[in-house]
Amino acid sequence: MIQAIRDFFTGNHYLEVDTPIRCPSVIPEAQIDPVTTEGHFLQASPELCMKRLLSKGFDKIFQICKCFRKNERGSHHLPELTMLEWYAKDNTYLDLMNQCKGLIQFIASRLSLGNKIRYQDKRIQLAAPWEKLTVEQAFDMYADKSLNTALEDNSFDEIMSFQIEPCLGNATPVFLYDYPARLASLAKLKPDNPACAQRFEFYMAGIELANGFTELTDPVEQQLRFEKENQIRISQNKAKIPVPEKFLKDLETMPDAAGIAMGVDRLVMIFCNAPSIDHIVTFTPESL
Repeated sequence: MIQAIRDFFTGNHYLEVDTPIRCPSVIPEAQIDPVTTEGHFLQASPELCMKRLLSKGFDKIFQICKCFRKNERGSHHLPELTMLEWYAKDNTYLDLMNQCKGLIQFIASRLSLGNKIRYQDKRIQLAAPWEKLTVEQAFDMYADKSLNTALEDNSFDEIMSFQIEPCLGNATPVFLYDYPARLASLAKLKPDNPACAQRFEFYMAGIELANGFTELTDPVEQQLRFEKENQIRISQNKAKIPVPEKFLKDLETMPDAAGIAMGVDRLVMIFCNAPSIDHIVTFTPESL
């Protein structure tokens, strides 16, 4: 599968890049706790460095790398995970959806699986039209309260995890798109509806596999959003994360682009019909 991923992107004229995983600053995010090492951070994503490469003229890039997230362990979670990220100049989140579909179909073909994937008790059709749902539509269809109510009473994440996500991607893959603006700190807002961001998540078999968006390229707005994320962290008794100043400087020259992060471990889990992420890694954290 790793080789198939590489072949897909090199065949579509993407350059594979390699960026540092140990950095003096990372993205301030309220929901992700970074791993520290001797005054630096282990990346939760290669996003900052990859977007800095975009600002230097690298127009189509991808990377498969290790990422680290504290306090994440479960049947679909590892504290050390393998991430695929790709970025392309002049793309939007709509282009990323098409690329996701092309990648999944390419891998299935390479593995001689045809147009159907079996995952546990589900049969997922890859040739049929893939479903697209706005976040608001998903709440109307599957949740016991509206999207606005969930945002107001801070139950959004709980409802997503227990009521909505299990229903997504069980017959065909699903793109859940147009997230509330407050839940997309690095994404551009929709020009015709600034309450929504140009962000989506990609699901198969009720499992989130990827998160993509049209990139915010305004450094002033991005700094304000970083500061807001840090304020949320402080309100949750978490440590403030230093704002990545060099990234904000390079954002001044970054072109319009879109980027996406896809969990390779989860993707392998789906294609191998493995009930847990533990079945597809060479060593679990507990076995080391």
